[in-house]
Amino acid sequence: MAKAFGIVTSCSGRKVKGMTDYRPVGAFNFLGRFRVIDFAISNLSNSGIEDLQVFLSDNPRALANHVGDGRAHNLNAKRGGIEILFSEPNTLNPVYNTNVRAFMENLVAIKRKTQEYVVISSSSAVFTAHYDELLDAHAAEGNDVTLLYHKVTEADKKYGTCSLIDLVGDKVTGIRPNMLEESDANVFMDSYILKKDLLVELIEEATDISSKYTLADMINAKLGELKVVGVEHTGYYAPIIDLQAYYDANMALLDPKETAALFTEEWPIYTRMTDSWPTQFYEEADVTDSYVCNSGTINGKVSGSVIGRGVHIAKGAEIKNCIILSYVEIGEGAYLENQIVDRYAKISAGVKLVAEADDPGYIRYRDKI
Repeated sequence: MAKAFGIVTSCSGRKVKGMTDYRPVGAFNFLGRFRVIDFAISNLSNSGIEDLQVFLSDNPRALANHVGDGRAHNLNAKRGGIEILFSEPNTLNPVYNTNVRAFMENLVAIKRKTQEYVVISSSSAVFTAHYDELLDAHAAEGNDVTLLYHKVTEADKKYGTCSLIDLVGDKVTGIRPNMLEESDANVFMDSYILKKDLLVELIEEATDISSKYTLADMINAKLGELKVVGVEHTGYYAPIIDLQAYYDANMALLDPKETAALFTEEWPIYTRMTDSWPTQFYEEADVTDSYVCNSGTINGKVSGSVIGRGVHIAKGAEIKNCIILSYVEIGEGAYLENQIVDRYAKISAGVKLVAEADDPGYIRYRDKI
């Protein structure tokens, strides 16, 4: 395999109602156990790319603490590990918060890398990708840039903040915003493979052209000069672009068939482990079709839900089709349906919160209801 380092980007411009007020998308809990960024880092680690740069911007503390030096993600610090790089978000206008701006602020760190190639992945999507195979094909075919895309059939209803890729064969002929006007489309996965020196050139040129240019904008402008190819990704893919997408991604993986497509023995998803005791299920606990993490107590009914670490569900409470994040307390006789309850929230006894699956409710971090 050609020598490469990895870059994991944090999309500071991607906002998820309520949740990104407290942490970036990459730091979101997923299935109770993981963080969304775990998938990007594990894909690179499993592909033999052990030297990573993780770019952080808005509310970086949670991600910085989780990622650490990379040991939790099977990365050896002696052979690279993780370098955390920061960029200052522009509070006057989010249009300036681009990946090019973040790269430019840390260009010295990028130039310092000795590997010939770089693989760039987003921290805000759940999927698996064998970058080692993609990198070998990229080098063998003499491509300038390889982009990863996923075919979808509901681009007019979902994927609103994603970009779309136009293709003739495998040649990329355009990268454009999703205007929600077509159902069948190729969604760009914000994953790139290219030479490090070319990346530096594109960053510097984009900075000279426009302060709002992204890397994708710059590549789109250079399609007539560069050999840019698209590679189709197959399997599970869930970009976390809004609250509905986050809810749907968690709920979909309660289906064992979907879970089997994402999690395999030969491609582990690494995460930071926390030692804790098993959740206690009391006499009146009734749990079906759910994921339940450690160090909680359940004395109520739970169905079709994801229950995070340290959650306490009192007697007579019922949780249906919900995502309950860590250290939430739910009082006796409470009823929750189609809700996302953020960390450390407290739901009082007898409270009833019901929403629709296509418009889930959200209870804020540390809120009391």
